[in-house]
Amino acid sequence: MPDLVVRPVEGRRERAAFIDFPFRLYREDPYWVPQLRMDTKKLLNPKKNAFFEHGDMQLFLAWDAEGRVVGRIAAIINGMHLQKYDDRVGFFGFFESVDRQDVVDGLIQAADAWLSDRGMTVMRGPVNPSLNDTAGLLMDGYESAPFVLMTHNPDYYPTLLEAAGFRREMTLWAYYIHRKYANLDKLERGAALVKRRNPGLRIRTLNMKRFKEEAAIIRDIFNDGWQDNWGHVPMTPSEFDHLAAEMKQVVDPRMAYILELDGNPVAFSVTIPNMNQALAGVRNGRLLPFGIFKLLARVLFGGIQEVRLPLLGVKKEFQGRGFDALLILETAKRVPPLGFPGCEMSWILDNNMPMRNALESLGGTPHREYAILDRPISGATA
Repeated sequence: MPDLVVRPVEGRRERAAFIDFPFRLYREDPYWVPQLRMDTKKLLNPKKNAFFEHGDMQLFLAWDAEGRVVGRIAAIINGMHLQKYDDRVGFFGFFESVDRQDVVDGLIQAADAWLSDRGMTVMRGPVNPSLNDTAGLLMDGYESAPFVLMTHNPDYYPTLLEAAGFRREMTLWAYYIHRKYANLDKLERGAALVKRRNPGLRIRTLNMKRFKEEAAIIRDIFNDGWQDNWGHVPMTPSEFDHLAAEMKQVVDPRMAYILELDGNPVAFSVTIPNMNQALAGVRNGRLLPFGIFKLLARVLFGGIQEVRLPLLGVKKEFQGRGFDALLILETAKRVPPLGFPGCEMSWILDNNMPMRNALESLGGTPHREYAILDRPISGATA
């Protein structure tokens, strides 16, 4: 048998091996937090993930001479991205590998060929399976566990992917702030000015009794407000419904806000508990038979002490008026008394200086650095 074989995933057994590989790769990594196996299965299932309404994906596994899995990758076509940008960019995701350059090269070549056959000229990632899901290669901040819905990877990945021809296309920052170090004075002064200039402003919490309608409001603001952000792809109604259903299980309405101007929604923010602090105890990725009890114990007995602010948006016509800072201030004032003194605000695009400046004024520090990488597809022509 050759030293290395990379081939498409076929059948239920190989799909299970694809899902299982990270559990072996990260067995000794104290900071890795496993995604529940059932959640990964949903992500990869065309019948259960709305991404496949417009996207396509091919999974690959790398096998060594002893028949062991040593790496995995997904080659991805994002139809909504191509519809918006028409740039022939394909994607890779769900990437994991042992520390071997030949394994990484083999996986990238397999994804490269699949994307090339479909007319793509650039490979971008990692995304799982899009920028609206978990995304980014961890470049700095390996010494602690990731927050919920953020990625984690070994520190050798950047070197191996760079050697495979990838270059950084965009940097993503994760900011952290603790209530002990929060400086609210500057934001308080700015907020007072914003309110004087916009007397019709009102911040309200999410109405869980009207969750479906509230989710539609958030989707509309998100798609409108993020449309000019680098790499943004609008969420389809089905994709957002899926995200909303997932969020509903963990969202606390006291930490989710909609900002209205004269009664019209113009901005929102959603902060969620850092469920990774609970999931860290479910190392096999299975809730049954005992994982559910470990998870509940951590949730019920103070195992979650931090939150993450993953979603914040302001309608395009109202940007630059300080509404985003108003929502950040509201979060910084209301959330710590609920028992969550620490908060990660992520991710923030490297070129989003207004947001970065607001977070740094508040006392936030960039404690993790992620990157989205690009690589020309072999033999591609413009």
